[in-house]
Amino acid sequence: MEDWLVVRGLSLGPLLCPIRKGGRVELRRMTPQAVLLIVQKRATEAGVAAFSPHDFRRTFCSDLLDAGTDIVTVQKLAGHASPVTTAKYDRRGEETKRKAVERLEIPYTRRG
Repeated sequence: MEDWLVVRGLSLGPLLCPIRKGGRVELRRMTPQAVLLIVQKRATEAGVAAFSPHDFRRTFCSDLLDAGTDIVTVQKLAGHASPVTTAKYDRRGEETKRKAVERLEIPYTRRG
């Protein structure tokens, strides 16, 4: 990322932007189609299964939730209008739920 920022510069604008053949960076947004083509090309070069740019967003949300970030904070970072939308990105399974319950401290009093 630091290498890219040296090329791109620190001016305000989109993080990912096109570069002309002469090497000039254009501080404008890349089209969704351009991003998709780049991601597909890199996936092929890396020999990994095809994925889409939206997978980055899904991974961002999921990784934050895995790290214990509350869903409202993840919602705000993702720019979702509702935590219901964010919950759709939650790929944590039963193990995460089990661990959450184990963290509870439930006072126990023996009867009788």
